[in-house]
Amino acid sequence: METVHENDDWRAQAVLTCAEMGAADAAAVAAGTAGIVLMENACAAVTRAIRARWAPRPTLMLCGPGNNGGDGFGVAIELARYGWPVTLALWGEPDSLCGDAAIMAGRWQGPIVKASPACLAGHGLVVDALFGAGLSRDLNGLPLVLAEALAAGRHDVVAIDVPSGLDGDTGKIRGAAAPAALTVTFFRPKPGHLLSPGRGLCGELVVADIGIPPSVLDDIAPVTALNAPRLWQARLPRPTQEGHKYHRGHALIVGGETTTGAARLAACSALVVGAGLVTVVAPGGSFPVYAAALESVMVSDDDFAEVLADTRKNAVLVGPGNGVGAATREKAMLALTAGRRVVLDADALTSFADDRDTLFAATAACPSVLTPHDGEFARLFDATGDRLARARAGAAESRTVMALKGPETVIAAPDGHAVIECGSPANLATAGTGDVLAGLITGLTAAGATPFDAACMAAWIHATAASYAGLGLVSEALPHYVASVLAALPRGYTEAH
Repeated sequence: METVHENDDWRAQAVLTCAEMGAADAAAVAAGTAGIVLMENACAAVTRAIRARWAPRPTLMLCGPGNNGGDGFGVAIELARYGWPVTLALWGEPDSLCGDAAIMAGRWQGPIVKASPACLAGHGLVVDALFGAGLSRDLNGLPLVLAEALAAGRHDVVAIDVPSGLDGDTGKIRGAAAPAALTVTFFRPKPGHLLSPGRGLCGELVVADIGIPPSVLDDIAPVTALNAPRLWQARLPRPTQEGHKYHRGHALIVGGETTTGAARLAACSALVVGAGLVTVVAPGGSFPVYAAALESVMVSDDDFAEVLADTRKNAVLVGPGNGVGAATREKAMLALTAGRRVVLDADALTSFADDRDTLFAATAACPSVLTPHDGEFARLFDATGDRLARARAGAAESRTVMALKGPETVIAAPDGHAVIECGSPANLATAGTGDVLAGLITGLTAAGATPFDAACMAAWIHATAASYAGLGLVSEALPHYVASVLAALPRGYTEAH
């Protein structure tokens, strides 16, 4: 893929691991910003976020023994300065605090009570400053009891950095974690903010500027980014006044013989997102079904290999509704060895469950995208772990672009760069929406986007179109919202093959 990680847009959208965030903090301090100043800025940011959302009310500050607890002391100081009634509860002893946390705790002039579930009573707002994102083990003992009590309560919870008990690198829960109404983190988000179940625990996520200069990312060179138009909008294929339909590419979709809806959804999506022409190859006796249902999309009942021989057909989608077996496997191999851009989805992936080495040898030599959901991924790959780790492992093994679909779609390149699309609304959990996504990727590759860019573009357009549609979304309506999504994006790139 292009070295997009070296540009300002990638750095602006960067997602940092806990270790990378620690390196960013250290680099800022080395460049002349004292650690206590960073902590003061973090406390001010959390305080602003709280005051913007709630009126003064009895507030419990639940502090731990590290820098996260130091942030809690600082927020308590700030809120008390604005007249908020604050109770500060500490797990541990005040004299066990060290560094910047000890400095901040020394500024607190109020009483300190021992943290316990009983402290929660009488407080409508609880600020969770027990543990930050770098928690390296499961909660146990009193912290576990506190997290469970907080989760069972009826409080508004504000988490500093992450809800305590949430793994900042994976989004996994370490023992227990209380859902927050608001999470305030600093400089850049972490994977745990964006990957389920962590994404669902963070509530509203605010990423605050605390004075760390973006230049610290030059040495860190982050390999993960949060999907957003700024990553790719300058390269989004657009028609030109001088162009014609063949300039915009010709997508070829392999149709299923009995399950025809999947290929029809994909074909319409490929056309609306930017392909100049789309042809569906209709097998067997299915030609009348496709021909009657599709108007702007062409339908052919010729042999797939003969249709593929037309080199103007520059992007191919195999899989949706095609059926699992040798026939689908053969079509996928024909596409992968024809020198075209190829998207493999659904049945085209499962058809290689017993012959994945053959598939991976072909994808390594072809500009392609694999679009499995979790079940299809598990049939092809042995990788385990969080979605980000699995997508990266799958891309590395298949040596092609991976778009692992799910609550958050992760697009990964073989070199380890990955983009997280976490804007997908729950209404996408309905039949056929995956076929729409595959069609969007195919249409964008036909129009000239690289496979990695096309997958990132399509995932964001897909999620945003679903947001436009709202409740009651059915997959055949989704392509109709794509035009509105495209119209709202700034103009940039035009077709270039």
